[in-house]
Amino acid sequence: MKYDNQMKNRLKRIEGQLRGILKMMEENKDCKDVVTQLSATRTAIDRTIGVIVSSNLVDCVRDANESGKEADELVKEAVNLLIRSR
Repeated sequence: MKYDNQMKNRLKRIEGQLRGILKMMEENKDCKDVVTQLSATRTAIDRTIGVIVSSNLVDCVRDANESGKEADELVKEAVNLLIRSR
């Protein structure tokens, strides 16, 4: 699978969020603020997982259609990946 710049940029933003959280902790910021930022980071990671799995699924289904194969198993595998990621 080819990971495009959009996917990589998402991870770079998440990396920045995590560094910001570490800085907040070092500055002894309020627990509620730290947890809020951690939650936002988790949401961003979940969305990135969704983008990667869906992009991969599109590619796999396209390849299956071109080769005359059934895509049902690929869809099940993608759904299982999403379930396991939670």
